Amino acid sequence: MEEKMNIAVFAGSFDPLTIGHYDIALRASSLFDEVIVLVNSNVSKHSLFSVEARVRMAQAAFSSMDRIRVESFDGLTVSFLDRVGARFLIRGIRHAQDLESERALSWNNQKLNSKIETIFLLSAPEHLAVSSSVVRELLSYNQNVDTYVPESMREILLSEWRKIKCSV
Repeated sequence: MEEKMNIAVFAGSFDPLTIGHYDIALRASSLFDEVIVLVNSNVSKHSLFSVEARVRMAQAAFSSMDRIRVESFDGLTVSFLDRVGARFLIRGIRHAQDLESERALSWNNQKLNSKIETIFLLSAPEHLAVSSSVVRELLSYNQNVDTYVPESMREILLSEWRKIKCSV
């Protein structure tokens, strides 16, 4: 009998990817055969970085990880899970507000596709205050973001930030 792969998708806007996101994906990769970090556009958010730039940053962050790959998709996350044969959606939880919004999202995803299970991973205590919003704000004030983002993607992040800053 052929063994079925357990594929999980960790979806987000990752604008940009942070060490908190990185930690969640890394921990998920020890639970599943494959984790797909899905960079998607969020219709309710205006992203600072392009999808292509966010994918490049995430690919650099996870370049040495065999069980993690990065993709992008423009559409419903549940449609992407269907397309790649994944049954599990990974969501990171930092605080009670995250839990409430993620619970609602999970309920809606279940209505769209009852085969999908949402797996909540709690943020590591040292990453509770880390967010993409904080990174964007620090960048806007020319502050160092080294402790907020994976080292392997910093060069791309700063290069993309300089492009944005010069175009304004």
